[in-house]
Amino acid sequence: MDINQHLKKAISNAFKEVFHHELSGEEVALQPTRKEFEGSHTFVVFPYLKITRKPPEASGELLGTHIVDNTDIVQSFNVVKGFLNLELTDKLWIDIFNQMAGQENYGLIEATQDELMVEYSSPNTNKPLHLGHLRNNFLGYAVSKILEAQGNKVHKVQIINDRGIHICKSMVAWLKYGQGETPESSGTKGDKLVGDYYVKFDREYKLQIEELIGAGHEKEWAEKNAQILLEAQDMLRKWEQKEPEVYNLWEKMNGWVYSGFEASYNTMGVTFDKLYYESNTFLLGKDEILSGLEKGIFFKKEDGSVWVDLTEDGLDQKILLRSDGTSVYMTQDIGTAILRFRDFPNIKSQIYTVGNEQEYHFRVLFLILDKLGYTWAKNCYHLSYGMVDLPSGKMKSREGTVVDADDLMQQMVDTAAERTRELGKIDGFTDEQASDLYNIIGLGALKYFILKVDPRKRMLFNPEESIDFQGNTAPFIQYTYARIAAILRKAKQLSIADQPYKITTLHSAEKEVVMLLNEFPDRIKLAAKEYAPYIIAQFAYDLAKEYNRFYAEVSIFNEENKNALYFRIAFSAVVARTIKTAMGLLGIEVPERM
Repeated sequence: MDINQHLKKAISNAFKEVFHHELSGEEVALQPTRKEFEGSHTFVVFPYLKITRKPPEASGELLGTHIVDNTDIVQSFNVVKGFLNLELTDKLWIDIFNQMAGQENYGLIEATQDELMVEYSSPNTNKPLHLGHLRNNFLGYAVSKILEAQGNKVHKVQIINDRGIHICKSMVAWLKYGQGETPESSGTKGDKLVGDYYVKFDREYKLQIEELIGAGHEKEWAEKNAQILLEAQDMLRKWEQKEPEVYNLWEKMNGWVYSGFEASYNTMGVTFDKLYYESNTFLLGKDEILSGLEKGIFFKKEDGSVWVDLTEDGLDQKILLRSDGTSVYMTQDIGTAILRFRDFPNIKSQIYTVGNEQEYHFRVLFLILDKLGYTWAKNCYHLSYGMVDLPSGKMKSREGTVVDADDLMQQMVDTAAERTRELGKIDGFTDEQASDLYNIIGLGALKYFILKVDPRKRMLFNPEESIDFQGNTAPFIQYTYARIAAILRKAKQLSIADQPYKITTLHSAEKEVVMLLNEFPDRIKLAAKEYAPYIIAQFAYDLAKEYNRFYAEVSIFNEENKNALYFRIAFSAVVARTIKTAMGLLGIEVPERM
């Protein structure tokens, strides 16, 4: 039942009968009633006083009286200044609950709406994943799940930046200093091993610069002519010419990295439908740029470099190909976007999950694609997010510069284990069950703490705060679900689960929960429209909090009225199912026992 439409019609009818004015449903705006007042829906009278020609309180009283007298869904009202608060009948809320109880996939739309593509992760193969990748992956994956919940067909993809000078730096360092070391021989995860050699390159590069400066050279000259950098640049040229020795080394070291990435993604609980590689897309980008040059869309400077002039679009000039013909990041991104639409011709939009430091880059990318004649470019979207900071001095990676994703995830699991044991929440668990619980709690806490924040905001991630079992955290929501799961197990043991009931009134705490449950489909719709998982996170927390208030105020198993008892079991089951669905949209598991 669309309550809003019914109420808008009732308000329109009241205007017609009381104030002799035709007011369409589209002209009526409703908002949720503030918590301190009775009611669920509020109509603001102030904008209509020219029609009513009466003070706001009197206008509200006349409208409210007519609505109560002429509808069967509003039982009472109150007017606070110019705000008409409407309280709906218990019968209506019971009918609404019974409808949602009968929908196994309540809140989800199964019919396909649009075909979309969401890109996230997009790592470089010269270093392991870090904290920024965690926010990126959690955000992109959750947005994909939310879009799917709205009935869209979603392709989850990533572009792997597997070529360029940064990759060659790791390769040069491994050849010079590695002595044949492999992930197997060193016991080091493949992406971390390659990252270590990238750091080794940087250290040697800086030492060589210092030596050249000490020998009397200018710093700028030294930075360009350090021997190890020249070797990396030479290796890049050989790679582009596909010299077998260099190309085979590139494939071998990237293979180590991919194995490491796969292990990290498995821990994160994120998946991809298709992988794209920069090494396979940059040539297509170059062809498109050269074609655009012939058509006069781009221009060439005296040194042979190719540019696009976006000054008429309020931007500036942007390089697309260097003077030596080599590509830049924009080249690859142009090729990747076009290739994806060739692979999936029915996708309506591409959503790029990339940090906010790249906002200008994507404005330029979408403009260039539009100038090249790709009409779908206008539908592409940059899902921008801010940086994640940690309390200083915590969980630094082996590089000493960034927070390693694997290290952070493991520390979250370890912290969850310590906190759970302290609270005695694993009584009767086997070691394997306890280990699974620690992973569910630790990774859930990490994901939720990151996803509950508007992605556009820079945020501070506090590991200790995220695993608190009270407050707006995943463990609080997970514990609420586990509590309900225990209630449902007991109900099944007592043979009082799934029993029919007939009730006519609701406790105020029950009504608050049903009102909130009724909002779930609209919350998903809004989260999909805004690409905003934090809307779902807030809903899950609100629902868990309201259920706990019900649990504290209303008896379940001591209830003598069988109809009320059976209803509360069914009521609890719907809440648990909805919590599980909401948390699942965030990529977070909920435990059956805790």
